[in-house]
Amino acid sequence: MRLLTAAAMSALFVFSAAHAAEITTPPGSQPESLTVAPDGTVILGSASSPKIYRAKKGATTAEVWIDVSREVPNGTFLGVLADAGSNTLWACQINDGSPAEGRKSTLRGFDLKTGAAKSRWDLPSETNLCNDMVVAPDKSLYVTDTFRGRIWNVKPGGTEATLVIDNMRYLFGVDGIDFLNGQLYVNTVFAGNLYRVNIDAQGKGTLTEIFMDRLVKNPDGMRFANGKLFVAENAGARVHYLTIKGESGTVTVMKDGGMKVPTAVQPFGNELWVAERMGDKAISLPMPK
Repeated sequence: MRLLTAAAMSALFVFSAAHAAEITTPPGSQPESLTVAPDGTVILGSASSPKIYRAKKGATTAEVWIDVSREVPNGTFLGVLADAGSNTLWACQINDGSPAEGRKSTLRGFDLKTGAAKSRWDLPSETNLCNDMVVAPDKSLYVTDTFRGRIWNVKPGGTEATLVIDNMRYLFGVDGIDFLNGQLYVNTVFAGNLYRVNIDAQGKGTLTEIFMDRLVKNPDGMRFANGKLFVAENAGARVHYLTIKGESGTVTVMKDGGMKVPTAVQPFGNELWVAERMGDKAISLPMPK
């Protein structure tokens, strides 16, 4: 691992010293992902219950907003994404089921203003794990399936999908996903790798590995802003951003330690919101200039 320069150490201290705000969720709620609506409302999915929480702008506690416990009493939620263009909150719902039956998941669409259910698409195969998603320029969604090593393209409306890539060798553990400069990128939470997804005219994908200049421990949620990809390292207890040139990626640490399993990031204005799954909270960091 390379030694940090004095300037980098100084920047790291500035980012780590304080955060602008904090939102707590109920004890044991495990907020695994978060997103921010256009009005500043912070929305968090629960990895321990079939609930989605929200905190209006300026609030310090999040309250239950969506509860699907009647449908899936033992369900949970992973990725959540506010899609203002379609007035939809997209969410990866993990459904009930015994280990013998295999874990199954569903991409849900909810009204972004009211929380009312709008759509659903059940991922295929006996075992799957809808983890995260991003809205494409054509308003469709790209969705990661962590257990199957797959990326899906879901049509606008959220009820039909086509397979973009199926690659268990490289994409087992595929997790965070977003666009950077018009190109799609994904990371793998188990191996700690980063790939550019090259999509052809038929909508099928191939992979180009991006070689990062430092070890990244279990990259999780990943979001784009200001020409950078912001990433939560859940095992490393870090938040960093990536600048990519060709097939190389430079990792710049924003916050190192002091967090309990950061699993998601979301830029919003001058803040970067971070979900701490085992801390039952979300914090905000100042965005780098």
